[in-house]
Amino acid sequence: MGKSIKLRLAIVILLALAPPAIALVALAAIGAVAWPWALAALMAGALASAAGAAVTVAAWTRSAERIEDAGEALAERRRPAHLHHEGADPMGRAEHRLLEAIDAAVSELEALAEQRDEFEAILRSMTEAVVVTGRRGEVILLNGAARRMFALDAESNYRGRAFVELCRDPRLQEFVARSMGAADRGVVSAEFQIQTPAPHYLAANAAPVRAADAAAAWVLVFHDITQLKAYETVRADFIANLTHEIRTPLSALCGYAETLMSGVEDADTRRRFLGIIERQSRRLARLVDDLITLSDLERGFSPLKTEPLEARRVIEEAVELMREPAARQGVELEGRCAPEVAPIAGDRDRLHQVMINLLDNAIKYTPRGGRVVAEARAAKANGAPGAPSREGVELVVSDTGEGIPAADIPRLTERFYRVDRARSRELGGTGLGLAIVKHIVQLHHGHLRIESRLREGTTVTVWLPAAVEAPPA
Repeated sequence: MGKSIKLRLAIVILLALAPPAIALVALAAIGAVAWPWALAALMAGALASAAGAAVTVAAWTRSAERIEDAGEALAERRRPAHLHHEGADPMGRAEHRLLEAIDAAVSELEALAEQRDEFEAILRSMTEAVVVTGRRGEVILLNGAARRMFALDAESNYRGRAFVELCRDPRLQEFVARSMGAADRGVVSAEFQIQTPAPHYLAANAAPVRAADAAAAWVLVFHDITQLKAYETVRADFIANLTHEIRTPLSALCGYAETLMSGVEDADTRRRFLGIIERQSRRLARLVDDLITLSDLERGFSPLKTEPLEARRVIEEAVELMREPAARQGVELEGRCAPEVAPIAGDRDRLHQVMINLLDNAIKYTPRGGRVVAEARAAKANGAPGAPSREGVELVVSDTGEGIPAADIPRLTERFYRVDRARSRELGGTGLGLAIVKHIVQLHHGHLRIESRLREGTTVTVWLPAAVEAPPA
């Protein structure tokens, strides 16, 4: 207890004892009461008052200590020890009410802390960038995805800084300003591209957090749709290329068919027109077959029938099949296989398709008198850092053709991509052969490498993992 309370209590006791003490002294003075009895009465009253005051002070002290402990517990956001209020006196009822209020406050604080932890966990796990700003645009909160998207430091504290200062892209600043200045105060959405520093396409949404019919804060959510935009571009290019590839043979078919239906008297001309119709029909059929094959490979509709295969047999079978087309083209075709090459774990039909596509391309683009070589050789492939290299086999097709410009090599496996479109169509290509090769090689857990030099030739290398068991005899 404070000294002021004790002093006040002492003064109250003295004031209470003063009247009877004066009366006893007066009675003793006139001889009505003996002095010993008067002094004894005064002493007894003083002792009783002191004892009562001590009990009261002790009770108040215990109550004050309990209340102080409860206050400290509330400040530390923990539940206090139970307040044992004594009796139904006002102090006891006050202690009981204080306990109930503190329990309620701590329960609310625990609930808020739990909600905060859940909210932070949700923000951390979100792939979307989330930024919460105040009514003046200052940052209140941003999650890790927002830091990564806008190239911000992962450890820095950006609270209180203007969001438009953190990312100075004009399109983002225009969106934030338009969102906060919207008249209807509703959700504002937009798509735009930013540089941070790499280009990103964002789908942004901004919504106000209202308080007393006014926007107290803004929640900005940004979705990175760069990959989606890339897919849309690929799809649009694919449709445009496919339309063009189909239109060319169909136009020829319709044109020559209409000419024949109108009547062509010359027999040689009729045969020539019919030959063109046949070639364009076959070209269209090859295009459709390649599209179906590529679609099945990409969607997993053509599971591999994996078995141990001899690399020598894969090379020999493909070379034997393409020997006649090579002879018609005036190209020398040779097959080789290094000794002690491990067997390949692969699908016989799919690997045969890979070799036929590669040899067909090499023969088509090698001038008369040139040379094409198909070779199998042992090779190791490096795995992940620290992992041992993997045993495998390289199937290599090299030619002495015209070569390919270095800028075109990374795009050769794209659908319908051609270095020389006019010549490719003239030679009957569909523009899907290397795309099919790439998907088949990936399904075999291998990789494809293309190397070329202008006027020297091209080398295509397919690495495939070796089989675990030996092929049957």
